[in-house]
Amino acid sequence: MILSCGEALIDMLPRTSTLGEASFAPYAGGAVFNTAIALGRLGAPSAFFSGISTDMLGEILADTLAASSVDTQYLARSARPTTVAFVKLVEGQASYAFYDENTAGLLLTQDQLPTLPPEVDALFFGGISLVNDPAASTYEALQAREAPTRVTMIDPNIRLGFIAGKEGPYRARIERMIARADIVKLSDEDLHWLSGEGDVTELARTIVAQGPKLVFITEGAAGARAITATQDRFVAAQKVTVADTVGAGDTFNAGALTALHEAGALTKARLATLTDAELDAALTLGTRSAAITVSRAGANPPWRSEL
Repeated sequence: MILSCGEALIDMLPRTSTLGEASFAPYAGGAVFNTAIALGRLGAPSAFFSGISTDMLGEILADTLAASSVDTQYLARSARPTTVAFVKLVEGQASYAFYDENTAGLLLTQDQLPTLPPEVDALFFGGISLVNDPAASTYEALQAREAPTRVTMIDPNIRLGFIAGKEGPYRARIERMIARADIVKLSDEDLHWLSGEGDVTELARTIVAQGPKLVFITEGAAGARAITATQDRFVAAQKVTVADTVGAGDTFNAGALTALHEAGALTKARLATLTDAELDAALTLGTRSAAITVSRAGANPPWRSEL
Protein backbone atom coordinates (compact mmCIF):
# COMPACT_ATOMS: atom_id res chain seq x y z
CA MET A 1 0.00 0.00 0.00
CA ILE A 2 1.12 3.56 -0.78
CA LEU A 3 0.33 6.08 1.98
CA SER A 4 0.14 9.68 0.78
CA CYS A 5 0.84 12.10 3.64
CA GLY A 6 0.03 15.79 3.30
CA GLU A 7 -2.51 18.47 2.65
CA ALA A 8 -6.15 18.13 1.71
CA LEU A 9 -8.14 21.27 1.01
CA ILE A 10 -11.01 22.72 -0.93
CA ASP A 11 -10.05 24.45 -4.17
CA MET A 12 -12.48 27.21 -5.07
CA LEU A 13 -12.22 27.17 -8.85
CA PRO A 14 -13.40 30.05 -11.05
CA ARG A 15 -16.63 29.41 -12.89
CA THR A 16 -19.41 31.39 -14.58
CA SER A 17 -22.90 31.16 -13.11
CA THR A 18 -26.04 30.52 -15.14
CA LEU A 19 -26.61 34.30 -14.99
CA GLY A 20 -23.18 34.95 -16.50
CA GLU A 21 -21.67 36.13 -13.22
CA ALA A 22 -18.13 35.29 -12.11
CA SER A 23 -18.28 32.72 -9.32
CA PHE A 24 -16.32 29.99 -7.55
CA ALA A 25 -17.17 26.31 -7.15
CA PRO A 26 -15.74 24.00 -4.44
CA TYR A 27 -13.61 21.03 -5.50
CA ALA A 28 -11.69 18.60 -3.32
CA GLY A 29 -7.97 19.14 -3.79
CA GLY A 30 -4.49 19.64 -2.40
CA ALA A 31 -1.35 18.30 -4.04
CA VAL A 32 -0.90 15.23 -1.83
CA PHE A 33 -4.65 14.58 -1.74
CA ASN A 34 -4.66 14.61 -5.55
CA THR A 35 -1.87 12.04 -5.66
CA ALA A 36 -3.77 9.73 -3.28
CA ILE A 37 -6.89 10.07 -5.45
CA ALA A 38 -4.96 9.39 -8.64
CA LEU A 39 -3.29 6.32 -7.13
CA GLY A 40 -6.66 4.88 -6.17
CA ARG A 41 -8.14 5.54 -9.60
CA LEU A 42 -5.14 4.00 -11.36
CA GLY A 43 -5.59 0.81 -9.39
CA ALA A 44 -2.74 1.08 -6.88
CA PRO A 45 -3.48 0.30 -3.21
CA SER A 46 -3.81 3.84 -1.89
CA ALA A 47 -4.28 5.32 1.58
CA PHE A 48 -4.20 8.88 2.90
CA PHE A 49 -2.97 10.53 6.10
CA SER A 50 -3.82 14.13 6.92
CA GLY A 51 -5.64 16.32 9.38
CA ILE A 52 -9.23 16.41 8.08
CA SER A 53 -12.08 18.46 9.49
CA THR A 54 -15.44 17.05 10.51
CA ASP A 55 -17.11 20.14 8.95
CA MET A 56 -19.08 19.93 5.73
CA LEU A 57 -16.02 20.67 3.60
CA GLY A 58 -14.11 17.94 5.43
CA GLU A 59 -16.91 15.54 4.59
CA ILE A 60 -16.47 16.41 0.90
CA LEU A 61 -12.79 15.47 1.23
CA ALA A 62 -13.45 12.18 3.04
CA ASP A 63 -16.24 11.19 0.65
CA THR A 64 -14.08 12.00 -2.39
CA LEU A 65 -11.28 9.79 -1.06
CA ALA A 66 -13.63 6.87 -0.47
CA ALA A 67 -15.22 7.27 -3.92
CA SER A 68 -11.76 6.97 -5.50
CA SER A 69 -10.86 3.73 -3.67
CA VAL A 70 -8.56 5.44 -1.13
CA ASP A 71 -8.31 3.92 2.35
CA THR A 72 -9.33 6.57 4.90
CA GLN A 73 -8.48 4.74 8.13
CA TYR A 74 -5.45 6.97 8.79
CA LEU A 75 -7.31 10.30 8.66
CA ALA A 76 -6.84 12.44 11.79
CA ARG A 77 -10.30 13.99 12.19
CA SER A 78 -10.98 17.13 14.23
CA ALA A 79 -13.60 19.89 14.49
CA ARG A 80 -11.17 22.54 13.25
CA PRO A 81 -12.03 24.15 9.88
CA THR A 82 -10.94 23.00 6.43
CA THR A 83 -8.21 24.78 4.46
CA VAL A 84 -9.60 26.67 1.45
CA ALA A 85 -7.67 27.88 -1.61
CA PHE A 86 -9.11 30.29 -4.16
CA VAL A 87 -7.65 29.61 -7.60
CA LYS A 88 -6.94 32.12 -10.36
CA LEU A 89 -6.32 30.77 -13.85
CA VAL A 90 -4.39 32.72 -16.48
CA GLU A 91 -3.99 30.87 -19.78
CA GLY A 92 -4.44 27.58 -17.93
CA GLN A 93 -1.76 28.33 -15.32
CA ALA A 94 -2.98 28.37 -11.71
CA SER A 95 -2.13 30.77 -8.88
CA TYR A 96 -3.59 30.44 -5.40
CA ALA A 97 -4.81 32.44 -2.38
CA PHE A 98 -4.77 30.19 0.70
CA TYR A 99 -6.87 30.45 3.86
CA ASP A 100 -5.25 28.11 6.35
CA GLU A 101 -5.34 29.64 9.85
CA ASN A 102 -6.15 27.22 12.72
CA THR A 103 -7.26 24.48 10.33
CA ALA A 104 -7.41 20.73 10.86
CA GLY A 105 -4.58 20.27 8.41
CA LEU A 106 -2.26 22.95 9.72
CA LEU A 107 -2.59 21.98 13.40
CA LEU A 108 -1.75 18.31 12.84
CA THR A 109 0.69 17.23 15.58
CA GLN A 110 3.08 14.35 16.14
CA ASP A 111 0.84 12.70 18.72
CA GLN A 112 -1.60 12.09 15.83
CA LEU A 113 0.89 10.07 13.79
CA PRO A 114 -0.47 6.63 12.88
CA THR A 115 1.11 3.28 13.63
CA LEU A 116 1.63 1.66 10.25
CA PRO A 117 1.18 -2.04 9.44
CA PRO A 118 3.67 -4.01 7.32
CA GLU A 119 1.49 -3.75 4.20
CA VAL A 120 2.36 -0.06 3.86
CA ASP A 121 5.26 -0.32 1.40
CA ALA A 122 5.81 3.32 0.57
CA LEU A 123 5.01 6.80 1.83
CA PHE A 124 4.60 9.90 -0.33
CA PHE A 125 5.15 13.46 1.00
CA GLY A 126 5.06 16.95 -0.46
CA GLY A 127 3.10 20.06 -1.22
CA ILE A 128 2.29 23.03 0.99
CA SER A 129 1.96 20.71 3.99
CA LEU A 130 5.77 20.99 4.34
CA VAL A 131 5.78 24.78 4.83
CA ASN A 132 4.06 25.68 8.11
CA ASP A 133 4.29 24.16 11.57
CA PRO A 134 3.11 22.17 13.37
CA ALA A 135 2.00 20.10 10.37
CA ALA A 136 5.28 20.46 8.47
CA SER A 137 7.34 19.14 11.38
CA THR A 138 4.79 16.36 11.90
CA TYR A 139 5.16 15.11 8.34
CA GLU A 140 8.93 15.39 8.52
CA ALA A 141 8.92 13.37 11.75
CA LEU A 142 6.84 10.65 10.06
CA GLN A 143 9.26 10.46 7.14
CA ALA A 144 12.26 10.34 9.50
CA ARG A 145 10.59 7.54 11.48
CA GLU A 146 9.71 5.40 8.45
CA ALA A 147 12.56 6.13 5.99
CA PRO A 148 14.99 3.53 7.41
CA THR A 149 12.64 0.64 6.59
CA ARG A 150 10.14 1.80 3.95
CA VAL A 151 10.39 3.58 0.61
CA THR A 152 9.66 7.31 0.84
CA MET A 153 9.08 9.76 -1.99
CA ILE A 154 8.91 13.56 -1.87
CA ASP A 155 7.62 16.15 -4.34
CA PRO A 156 8.05 19.60 -2.77
CA ASN A 157 5.74 21.16 -5.39
CA ILE A 158 7.15 24.56 -4.44
CA ARG A 159 4.71 27.49 -4.26
CA LEU A 160 6.84 30.64 -4.08
CA GLY A 161 3.96 32.82 -2.92
CA PHE A 162 3.19 30.44 -0.07
CA ILE A 163 6.76 30.23 1.23
CA ALA A 164 7.52 33.97 1.03
CA GLY A 165 9.39 35.04 4.17
CA LYS A 166 10.02 31.41 5.17
CA GLU A 167 12.48 30.39 2.48
CA GLY A 168 15.36 29.54 4.81
CA PRO A 169 13.62 27.09 7.18
CA TYR A 170 11.58 25.68 4.30
CA ARG A 171 14.64 25.00 2.15
CA ALA A 172 16.38 23.34 5.10
CA ARG A 173 13.41 21.02 5.69
CA ILE A 174 13.14 20.09 2.02
CA GLU A 175 16.87 19.35 1.84
CA ARG A 176 16.66 17.10 4.92
CA MET A 177 13.67 15.21 3.51
CA ILE A 178 15.28 14.84 0.08
CA ALA A 179 18.38 13.33 1.70
CA ARG A 180 16.20 10.72 3.46
CA ALA A 181 14.01 9.96 0.45
CA ASP A 182 14.41 7.09 -2.00
CA ILE A 183 12.50 8.89 -4.79
CA VAL A 184 12.34 12.62 -5.51
CA LYS A 185 10.10 14.33 -8.04
CA LEU A 186 10.78 17.94 -9.06
CA SER A 187 9.52 20.14 -11.83
CA ASP A 188 12.34 21.75 -13.78
CA GLU A 189 11.40 25.05 -12.09
CA ASP A 190 11.62 23.45 -8.63
CA LEU A 191 14.97 21.92 -9.54
CA HIS A 192 16.41 25.29 -10.50
CA TRP A 193 15.03 26.94 -7.34
CA LEU A 194 16.75 24.30 -5.22
CA SER A 195 19.97 23.84 -7.20
CA GLY A 196 20.47 26.91 -9.37
CA GLU A 197 20.89 27.21 -13.10
CA GLY A 198 22.47 24.50 -15.20
CA ASP A 199 21.86 21.33 -17.17
CA VAL A 200 18.82 19.43 -15.87
CA THR A 201 20.51 16.04 -15.83
CA GLU A 202 23.63 17.32 -14.10
CA LEU A 203 21.57 19.13 -11.48
CA ALA A 204 19.41 16.06 -10.92
CA ARG A 205 22.54 13.98 -10.39
CA THR A 206 23.49 16.36 -7.57
CA ILE A 207 20.14 15.43 -5.98
CA VAL A 208 20.93 11.72 -6.42
CA ALA A 209 24.28 12.29 -4.74
CA GLN A 210 22.45 13.50 -1.62
CA GLY A 211 20.88 10.07 -1.07
CA PRO A 212 17.87 9.34 -3.32
CA LYS A 213 18.09 6.43 -5.76
CA LEU A 214 15.73 7.92 -8.35
CA VAL A 215 14.86 11.50 -9.38
CA PHE A 216 11.96 12.36 -11.69
CA ILE A 217 12.06 15.74 -13.42
CA THR A 218 8.93 16.98 -15.17
CA GLU A 219 9.46 19.51 -17.95
CA GLY A 220 5.94 20.75 -18.61
CA ALA A 221 4.67 20.23 -22.14
CA ALA A 222 8.00 18.69 -23.19
CA GLY A 223 7.76 15.54 -21.06
CA ALA A 224 9.51 13.98 -18.10
CA ARG A 225 12.87 12.50 -17.21
CA ALA A 226 13.98 9.73 -14.82
CA ILE A 227 17.53 9.98 -13.55
CA THR A 228 19.59 7.62 -11.43
CA ALA A 229 23.31 7.54 -10.76
CA THR A 230 23.83 5.83 -14.14
CA GLN A 231 20.61 6.29 -16.14
CA ASP A 232 18.89 9.21 -17.87
CA ARG A 233 15.57 8.28 -19.47
CA PHE A 234 13.13 10.68 -21.16
CA VAL A 235 9.54 10.27 -22.32
CA ALA A 236 7.80 13.01 -24.31
CA ALA A 237 4.48 14.35 -23.12
CA GLN A 238 1.33 13.54 -25.07
CA LYS A 239 -0.07 16.45 -27.04
CA VAL A 240 -3.48 17.52 -25.70
CA THR A 241 -5.63 20.62 -25.54
CA VAL A 242 -4.98 22.02 -22.07
CA ALA A 243 -7.96 23.08 -19.95
CA ASP A 244 -5.76 23.90 -16.95
CA THR A 245 -2.68 22.48 -15.25
CA VAL A 246 -4.23 21.91 -11.80
CA GLY A 247 -3.14 18.48 -10.53
CA ALA A 248 -0.82 17.63 -13.42
CA GLY A 249 2.30 16.96 -11.37
CA ASP A 250 0.28 15.20 -8.66
CA THR A 251 -1.15 12.82 -11.24
CA PHE A 252 2.30 12.21 -12.71
CA ASN A 253 3.49 11.16 -9.26
CA ALA A 254 0.67 8.67 -8.98
CA GLY A 255 1.29 7.22 -12.41
CA ALA A 256 4.99 6.77 -11.74
CA LEU A 257 4.37 5.20 -8.33
CA THR A 258 1.69 2.90 -9.75
CA ALA A 259 4.06 1.61 -12.43
CA LEU A 260 6.81 1.02 -9.86
CA HIS A 261 4.31 -0.79 -7.62
CA GLU A 262 3.19 -3.01 -10.50
CA ALA A 263 6.83 -3.83 -11.26
CA GLY A 264 7.37 -4.89 -7.64
CA ALA A 265 9.95 -2.12 -7.37
CA LEU A 266 8.78 -0.27 -4.25
CA THR A 267 11.51 -1.66 -2.03
CA LYS A 268 14.87 -0.10 -1.29
CA ALA A 269 16.72 -2.99 -2.91
CA ARG A 270 14.69 -2.96 -6.14
CA LEU A 271 14.90 0.81 -6.54
CA ALA A 272 18.66 0.44 -6.68
CA THR A 273 18.42 -1.96 -9.65
CA LEU A 274 15.71 -0.47 -11.88
CA THR A 275 15.97 -1.30 -15.58
CA ASP A 276 15.58 1.21 -18.40
CA ALA A 277 12.28 -0.48 -19.29
CA GLU A 278 10.95 -0.03 -15.75
CA LEU A 279 11.93 3.63 -15.74
CA ASP A 280 10.30 4.13 -19.14
CA ALA A 281 7.11 2.45 -17.90
CA ALA A 282 6.97 4.78 -14.88
CA LEU A 283 7.50 7.85 -17.06
CA THR A 284 4.93 6.67 -19.59
CA LEU A 285 2.15 5.99 -17.08
CA GLY A 286 2.95 9.26 -15.33
CA THR A 287 2.85 11.40 -18.47
CA ARG A 288 -0.20 9.65 -19.98
CA SER A 289 -2.16 10.07 -16.77
CA ALA A 290 -1.15 13.72 -16.41
CA ALA A 291 -2.17 14.42 -20.01
CA ILE A 292 -5.74 13.40 -19.22
CA THR A 293 -5.79 15.52 -16.07
CA VAL A 294 -4.72 18.71 -17.87
CA SER A 295 -7.25 18.12 -20.64
CA ARG A 296 -10.15 18.76 -18.25
CA ALA A 297 -10.91 21.43 -15.69
CA GLY A 298 -9.66 21.07 -12.12
CA ALA A 299 -7.71 18.25 -10.53
CA ASN A 300 -9.65 15.31 -11.93
CA PRO A 301 -7.20 12.40 -12.37
CA PRO A 302 -8.16 9.58 -14.71
CA TRP A 303 -9.36 6.11 -13.87
CA ARG A 304 -7.24 3.31 -15.32
CA SER A 305 -9.97 2.47 -17.83
CA GLU A 306 -9.55 5.92 -19.42
CA LEU A 307 -5.93 5.35 -20.42
